[in-house]
Amino acid sequence: MLVLSRKTNESIVIDGRITINVLRVEGEVVKLGITAPKEIHVLRKEVYDEIQSSNMQAVGASRSALERLLSGKKLALQTVERVVK
Repeated sequence: MLVLSRKTNESIVIDGRITINVLRVEGEVVKLGITAPKEIHVLRKEVYDEIQSSNMQAVGASRSALERLLSGKKLALQTVERVVK
């Protein structure tokens, strides 16, 4: 981890495309301004973590739904095979 000290109205630049400006310091709260290309999503960590958690839950739900669908199709195929024989 790179640790930098910056004062109000100072900046850091990441990869020549992202600029982080220190706008204001109020007690223990630091106000930052972030300029980045539109294709780069900038999120607070707690929001990012919530999205990741929701995505993992969706994958689990989708997987179980797919397994139910496939087991239903397998039963249908077995039934068709018995009727054809």
